[in-house]
Amino acid sequence: MPSADSILHRCHLLLVGETSWLTGFADELRRRTTASVDVESGADAALDRFRRGEVDCVLSAQQLADGSGVELLATMQEEAPAFPLVLGARDGSERLASDAIAAGVTDYVPIDGADETTWETLFERLERALWSARHTATQRDRARQFEAVFQDSRTATWVLDVDGELLRVNHTAREMTDASVEQIVGEPFWTLPYWGDATARDVRQLVERGAAGEFGDVAVVGDPTTADRRVIELSIHPVEDERGRVVSLVVEGLDVSERVRLERDLRRSEKLHRATLKYMTDTVLLTDDDGEYQYVCPNVHFIFGYTAEEIRNEHPIEELLGDDLFDREELAAEGVLKNLECTVTDKAGREHTLLVNVREVSIQDGRILYTCRDITTRKQRERALTTLQGTAREFLYAETAAGIARHVVDDTPDVFGVDASAVYLFDADENALRPESWSTAFERHHGPPPTVPVDADSPVSRSFVREETLRFEDVHDAPGFDDPASELRQAAFVPLGEHGVLVVGSNETRAFDAVTVELVDLLAATAEAALDRVERESRLRQQERELQRHNSRLAQLNRINETIRGIDQALVRSGTREEIERGVCERLAADDRFRFAWIGTIDESVEAVEPRRWAGDGQEYLDSRSFPVGTGGEPTGRAAATGEVAGVDDVADDLRQPWRKDALAREFRSCLSVPLRYNDLSYGVLTVYADERDAFDGMTRSVVAELGETVASAISATERKNALLSPSRTRLQFAVDDPNFVLSQLARRADCTLTYRGGVRQTMEGNDVFVAVEDGDADAVEAAAAELVAVSGIKRITTEGTRSVLRLRFAEQFLALELADHGAVFHSATATPTGTTLTVDVPETVDVRSVSSLIAGELDGVELRSKRTLDDAADPYAEFLDRLTERQFEVLQTAYYSGYFESPRGSSGEAVAETLRISPQAFYRHVRTVQRKLFDTLFDDATDGGGS
Repeated sequence: MPSADSILHRCHLLLVGETSWLTGFADELRRRTTASVDVESGADAALDRFRRGEVDCVLSAQQLADGSGVELLATMQEEAPAFPLVLGARDGSERLASDAIAAGVTDYVPIDGADETTWETLFERLERALWSARHTATQRDRARQFEAVFQDSRTATWVLDVDGELLRVNHTAREMTDASVEQIVGEPFWTLPYWGDATARDVRQLVERGAAGEFGDVAVVGDPTTADRRVIELSIHPVEDERGRVVSLVVEGLDVSERVRLERDLRRSEKLHRATLKYMTDTVLLTDDDGEYQYVCPNVHFIFGYTAEEIRNEHPIEELLGDDLFDREELAAEGVLKNLECTVTDKAGREHTLLVNVREVSIQDGRILYTCRDITTRKQRERALTTLQGTAREFLYAETAAGIARHVVDDTPDVFGVDASAVYLFDADENALRPESWSTAFERHHGPPPTVPVDADSPVSRSFVREETLRFEDVHDAPGFDDPASELRQAAFVPLGEHGVLVVGSNETRAFDAVTVELVDLLAATAEAALDRVERESRLRQQERELQRHNSRLAQLNRINETIRGIDQALVRSGTREEIERGVCERLAADDRFRFAWIGTIDESVEAVEPRRWAGDGQEYLDSRSFPVGTGGEPTGRAAATGEVAGVDDVADDLRQPWRKDALAREFRSCLSVPLRYNDLSYGVLTVYADERDAFDGMTRSVVAELGETVASAISATERKNALLSPSRTRLQFAVDDPNFVLSQLARRADCTLTYRGGVRQTMEGNDVFVAVEDGDADAVEAAAAELVAVSGIKRITTEGTRSVLRLRFAEQFLALELADHGAVFHSATATPTGTTLTVDVPETVDVRSVSSLIAGELDGVELRSKRTLDDAADPYAEFLDRLTERQFEVLQTAYYSGYFESPRGSSGEAVAETLRISPQAFYRHVRTVQRKLFDTLFDDATDGGGS
């Protein structure tokens, strides 16, 4: 049975046929529903009623008097495709069902009999057909409605897919661009030529909202490259399928340029009217000659607090403005009196300062016109500005932020009319706002203000971090205000830039008016500018101090450089160690920053540093003390023991050490000791004293340390030079049993005797040395050398019988170079398969023990076999070698060992040049130069000798 809300109750049904089940169902419809039911027996009559549009649904039997139900319903379907048509057949079949569906019948119902089951089936099928038809009709109506909207000439409409690509565009939208439909269909909506780059982003965001199933709208400006920049209001509507999925998007665009222009004009007009109304607070009064009111303007309450009626009935003009406001005779003579100032009291008892203009008029019965302007705020502002000017002048003389904070707190009552104030200043070290100054009223109402961390949840920290003024009618309602015992009510928190926060408060509500708020901001801005000035001046003073420090360091560096240049010049001119040491000490003592300088060497017999040279005021100090080598005590002994720089910044720090008392007695306040070391060889210690504390800062200490290396290098170079020229030397002969010594390895592997022939030359590739092969095979030596990592190259220079000369290139430094660095001469070496003998010449200026220690440290199994003194009073060989350059000596030695000077020649000049990797011309030029220097040495000496 149909439900009470069944659609059948509201329909007009047409039943066609004469079958018993049909007539029975018509009776059931009339009995169970309120539907209108008509029955026609033939197709023609039914078709006529259908065409009159009187029915909502047709139920037909298959067997009709003048045709079939399928044919009838097919005709109706052609005329009304969406109309609900139901075919019922007692003797149905699959073929009949197929024919019915093909004819466009809404539903096909097999009839099994005229019983309740059949009626329920027919009720259900008719309801379904009606709902389906209505749904189809609704869809078609909506499609037609959409098409009507889509083609609306007033609105531009676009249809997009869910990705935002254009599917359809109406005529209005096509007219908005010169691009053809084919050019824009399929393109992303936000890239179309309607929009400029500035608005494409907004359009894309609108499309994304629609794709997410949201409705949205946005107003955008058209393409800015066109002359007519239209304002288009876009709205997007997502279209969903039966499952609620967005399948397409409809975008409507309405040209609202005119509306926007009108709204803009309206806003301008409204702004003008608002401004006019804002300033139209003047009160206008009109009286007759007797003072009776003829007109009282409605806004009189703005000044006086009374209504116009109260003014008329209770407050005469003399009482309102005072009876001595003006002189009637003067008004009669002048006609108008302007800018008369008076003080009045409003209904609430507040005083107002008014500026009144009085004019004689003739307006109906009115004779005297009063226009009153309230200038109370201006007067307050003038008084406050006067106070602020004084405060600003005080700020000019304030030199600290604390002073400015005190001035702000002291002047707050005069400026604002409220006496509770505090100033917090930012403490960068604590990352907190520290209360710097506060009034007694603030402490009375609130208590002493606490320090507030910057990251705290407090109005003070929020105002500072956000650089935002916070005002509260009741500060207890402010987030983060956690002092319920505070009596403060109305409060303002005003940031002072990056310096802090100004807090102004009152224990009353509505204590701040517009003037107070404005003045608070003005005072805060003035204080911020003053704090900026103080910080800037402080920064400038700091920069000036820093500049002074830099200038001082620069001047100090210049003095040090002058001293170092002087020492360098002395080193260049010095020919002996004594001259070097004397020059260094004298130059250092001549610098006014240093009081005394001396150089001493280590006496290993007594384990102490013995003075050699000194300069300045302090010789008595050397005479009074010894300087033992050790890690404690005077810095000289520590530098000698550790080989590192040692110093004392303040000699007076620990007077328990005896040397400090002696040093202070001679006004030594700081000292620095630098070891003189070069290539692991010690030449003593340089110690410098100053009469000031901390005289040896980092830069001075570094420079003096580098000076120590320079002095040691100069001493080493001088001793090497003197070693070559010294007429007296000590010859040491050592037996060496070191299987790792390169000459020993070659002699043992090749089973021969190798003799060192000199010619040590240091190059980028290594060290070149000449050796002679005796009693052995040079090929075997070459083969053995090729197997040694220490030998990076080998070249045979000459071969004569069983004797050959080879040039070996060592990858690492050869012993002869290390001896030369220490002033000794590697005279000769002979290596056999069973042992090696070394001969070293040590000049009298070089310590023999240091040379012996060096050889013992470099080689294993070293034994001193002999030691004898040689005296070469006049050694032309040394003088000749001194005249040669390293390159000339290499050319001479290579030519000699190559047999170039033999007769006949063992090697031609071209062959020797090829060995040296130089041109033949360069070789011959070197040979002639060497020969000339040899003859100069021989004949100059002979001439000098003959003359003597």
